Amino acid sequence: MVSHSMRPTADIIAQLLHEARSLHSQGNLANAASFYQKVLKAEPRHFDAMHLLGVLRYQQGRDAEAVKLIGTALKICPNTPHALSNYALCLQRIGRLKEAIESYDRALVVQPNYPEAYNNKGALFANIGRHEEALSCYDNAISLRPIYPEALCNRGNSQRALGRCEDALASYSDALKFEHSYFDAHLGRADVLCCLDRHQDALIDYGKALTLVPTDREALNNRGLALAHLNLCDEALRDLEQAISVDPNFSEAWNNRGNVLRKLGRHSAALASYDRALSINAKYTEALNNRGNALSSLGRFDEALASYDQALRQNPDYIDALINRANLFVIWNRHAEAIASHEFALGKQPGNLRAFLGLAEAALAACDWIRVQGVVDELSSFILEKQQIFDPTLLIRYKDDAALQLECAQNYASAYTPSIQARSRFSRAHTKIRIGYLSADFHKHATAYLTAELFEIHDRAQFEIFGISYGPDDESAMRARLVKAFDQFHDVRGKSDTEVAKLLSDLEVDIAVDLKGHTQDARTGILARRPAPIQVNYLGYPGTMGASFIDYIIADKFVLPVDQQSFYTERVVYLPDCYQVNDSKKRIASRIPTRRELGLPDDGFVFCCFNHTHKITAPVFDVWMRLLRAVPRSVLWLLRSNDSAEGNLRREALAREVEPSRLIFADKASLEEHLARSQRADLFLDTLPYNAHTSASDALWTGLPLLTCCGQTFAARVAGSLLHSVGLPELVTNNLEEYENQARRLATEDLRLQSVRHKLALHRLSFPLFNTDRFRRHIEAAYTTMWELWERNEAPRSFSVPLHGSEAGGPQL
Repeated sequence: MVSHSMRPTADIIAQLLHEARSLHSQGNLANAASFYQKVLKAEPRHFDAMHLLGVLRYQQGRDAEAVKLIGTALKICPNTPHALSNYALCLQRIGRLKEAIESYDRALVVQPNYPEAYNNKGALFANIGRHEEALSCYDNAISLRPIYPEALCNRGNSQRALGRCEDALASYSDALKFEHSYFDAHLGRADVLCCLDRHQDALIDYGKALTLVPTDREALNNRGLALAHLNLCDEALRDLEQAISVDPNFSEAWNNRGNVLRKLGRHSAALASYDRALSINAKYTEALNNRGNALSSLGRFDEALASYDQALRQNPDYIDALINRANLFVIWNRHAEAIASHEFALGKQPGNLRAFLGLAEAALAACDWIRVQGVVDELSSFILEKQQIFDPTLLIRYKDDAALQLECAQNYASAYTPSIQARSRFSRAHTKIRIGYLSADFHKHATAYLTAELFEIHDRAQFEIFGISYGPDDESAMRARLVKAFDQFHDVRGKSDTEVAKLLSDLEVDIAVDLKGHTQDARTGILARRPAPIQVNYLGYPGTMGASFIDYIIADKFVLPVDQQSFYTERVVYLPDCYQVNDSKKRIASRIPTRRELGLPDDGFVFCCFNHTHKITAPVFDVWMRLLRAVPRSVLWLLRSNDSAEGNLRREALAREVEPSRLIFADKASLEEHLARSQRADLFLDTLPYNAHTSASDALWTGLPLLTCCGQTFAARVAGSLLHSVGLPELVTNNLEEYENQARRLATEDLRLQSVRHKLALHRLSFPLFNTDRFRRHIEAAYTTMWELWERNEAPRSFSVPLHGSEAGGPQL
């Protein structure tokens, strides 16, 4: 014990300082401070005690005291390098950055080979965004001390900030060579791997980081993002919710949780998550934008627009909000505004894929063919050079190229579906084959109108039929009919892909039939988890899915010629008639409105096309206008889609010397009313490269002749398949010249058209196209063969289903 009456000796002061240092190194800051203060009481100008007490105050967050103490110490010993460096740290923390830099520079003048000072100075520059200067500092630190994990990791952070991801990856990896369990390096490397789209590799580093610090909110959040990118949404949700449990006010994790919930189709829960993020940070622009997306998915479009607008008020250059706002204009059929918004976004960010694809979609729907032409070549280069990955349904409308469609679909499936489970044996205890039909369209939708009767008449002695619905319940008569048609109907809108896959597995579904493919609202992630032994692409998507987890595509030999099989990743099942199912119970309204009521001429020839405007292309429209010029008093009757398309088509007609009033647009009507009014037309003119599909069936069902021009791909050959199946192959042409000549003859030679009409009337109920029970027998034979192959443990293979009752006795393998 030191006597109060005596001045402590040098030995006692040294002993006190030793005790202070020991306590300080143990983290016992309060007691260490007490001993430093005893030294300073005995010797007020003791440099080490004053400097180290300043360091201790810095560690306690008492920054003003730290600056004062270390500053005073430096007046005692002005050229002490480590004190100058520590003083710079303290100055940096209170925002006196210029003085901090000067202090680091003084330290390095005194001791040029001081790696810690270079590292700390680099960290200062990095914190203020001066990463090139930071890199210079880190490089100096590392040249002085090659085994310096902290500086290597910091260098990686600045390289990543400068977009030099490969260099950053090398820096983090070097840091880990010297310190294998370095949390920051693992986290940094994982983040960079995500930037390089190597999310699977990133998961390894996130896992190692979280082994070291299991409750680090950033690591949990970022791993959640990587899992979501891999479409492992349930796992992502667990990580994000754990990050939130660590920090309930972690607004970024709430926002990211909302994004994953949206991916899972749980839009109401996503909205609540975004609202929570915004309650923490009202100026969180990204969360405002995402909130708009959730509201849009819920059909609350006005509120969605308000949310996007609020995001744009905070950041007028926010590209995602600009694009999402443009997409709302598409929903509202305000395509000119949508095009302008997408082009505005592209002006700000020329390489933005979403804006480009949004422009491509809107231009098609608006029949804005100048812009359409500008899109075509870019789409091809995107695919061939693997520059961009995008939804292949867009390409189908632009390019009649099977090889390009295959590559686009494969790129898309690879990027947007999770790693699949290996094909394996499934145990089965039931006797009937269980068929599960998956769709978002079990409501008033074209797919439902085609398939309803098939579901009703499937042979229940051999099959059990399950409906798996992840689309809306519109409470329509069609919805009620569909629910009744299935043995079991499961509404899975609120379930994740993993949960739906488990449901299919628990139900022991043998053959899962995807009726959506890559079309809007598809959920390919369900079948990517391989819940059924056999998985089939049918009806909804006119092309290959490009996915290894889809075993078969159902087709016919016209719509998918045998020599085109190499452009499909699925094995092809050929039905003997048309691949497309139809409902022979489809109602036509009893009252047929007069031509005058429909705005059509009483005695003129009525060409029509009831395809969506996005299928109308300039080369086909050229043919139509030449036909109008060649056939006096003729008109072209189209479906009204949007004001932009109507205006553009009228202008294009005028440019081709056709009076715009000869284009007549039909308002929306119920299916029954539309079928009835269709009978007032004379000839349905098909489109290319995307044929009429359901609309072709509708026309033929009403007795309206349809003329098509077939192309090379599935989507471009559907109408030809339908016509062959209804016994009218003469209405299938192979090029636009032949198409135009045949249309002119039908329009000007009354007997020719009457002969076709008479033939269609005779064939409509006698040929295969509308014989639903005949179709049912053939598709059930296909399902049976698929199942028999699987039971024999044979790989899927292409095969043809023979005509029911033929001598072959069974499918030809």
